[in-house]
Amino acid sequence: MITQIQVRRSAFAETRTISVETPELADGEILVAIDRFAMTANNVSYALSGDMIGYWKFFPAEEPWGIVPVWGFADVVASRAPGIAVGERIWGFLPMASHVVMRPAAATERSFSDGAAHRADLPAIYNNYQRTSGDPPALTALEDERCLLFPLFSTSYVLYDYLVDNAFFGAQQVLVGSASSKTGLGLSNLLSRHADSRPRVVGLTSAGNVGFVTGLGTCDEVVAYDAIGAMDPNVPTAFVDMAGDGGVVAAIHARFGANLKLSCAVGATHWGAGRYRPEQPATPHAFFFAPAQFAKRDVDWGPGEIMRRAQAEATRMSTELKGTLEIRHEQGPDAVAAAWRGLVDNAIAPSVAVMASLGQN
Repeated sequence: MITQIQVRRSAFAETRTISVETPELADGEILVAIDRFAMTANNVSYALSGDMIGYWKFFPAEEPWGIVPVWGFADVVASRAPGIAVGERIWGFLPMASHVVMRPAAATERSFSDGAAHRADLPAIYNNYQRTSGDPPALTALEDERCLLFPLFSTSYVLYDYLVDNAFFGAQQVLVGSASSKTGLGLSNLLSRHADSRPRVVGLTSAGNVGFVTGLGTCDEVVAYDAIGAMDPNVPTAFVDMAGDGGVVAAIHARFGANLKLSCAVGATHWGAGRYRPEQPATPHAFFFAPAQFAKRDVDWGPGEIMRRAQAEATRMSTELKGTLEIRHEQGPDAVAAAWRGLVDNAIAPSVAVMASLGQN
């Protein structure tokens, strides 16, 4: 049997745990048992944009339910795919479940894609799986961090690259919204290390997280959300928003007006807050779609080079953070569902990271 945790698409805090029969494998398919996966605010963002970007389509469920994608490790427990052996361990985009059937395609020694028909039109970056048998020991030692931080830090890197690629849009400062989030702190880290002249890095966060963000040492200034109105409105500014809180975005737009050179939404760590929907903004608040920048750099730099650079930076930052995060391990459907609700309710501190397993392997 396959155990799945499904989320009601219109009310994310509502979940159900169901069991479905394990299907007979067809030629070319494998069955993997999902060992462990990360649960972060990023997964709540996947649910929030599930229809817009297609996250609900990766692992289909009967409406009104959906399966939230997660990043994790899985082991091949049955195979009818040439070249994919039972016992092989993979890392990539998985369902919140105990098992999943995949159809490996375009396999190399290091990776393969899931060639399932329903995934053909979905972003390729999410369809690629790493074969981990050849991983160096330093990477193997970061299994939890690889699940928790690599996807987020890869997004941090592509955001950083997007800013660099566009000469920071002429901004003299970059405001990082929800700077305590993993993607936010990764972006601040990368910006702070930029070799050439760079904009100031300003972290925006809640009053309770100011100390945490300041302690990271990667922001030139940390500003609480309720102090936005005291910021200098004359500084050309780029705003990268991880929070998705309409009130915060409106305050930034009102404060900086025409000096706001970029306003982009990346995630929704404050998913329950109202969205920002201005009638005629001086600067549009547009959604940033990371796979588009990955695709651009695949053309500019050659296939896979931006991912290589992103993964190298993710490894560096994960190593630096190793031991500073409290990693909480949740086992079993009830505990995993409770942790999901904690994420939805913003009840998990930024210094805490959740690794989960349904315990059905």
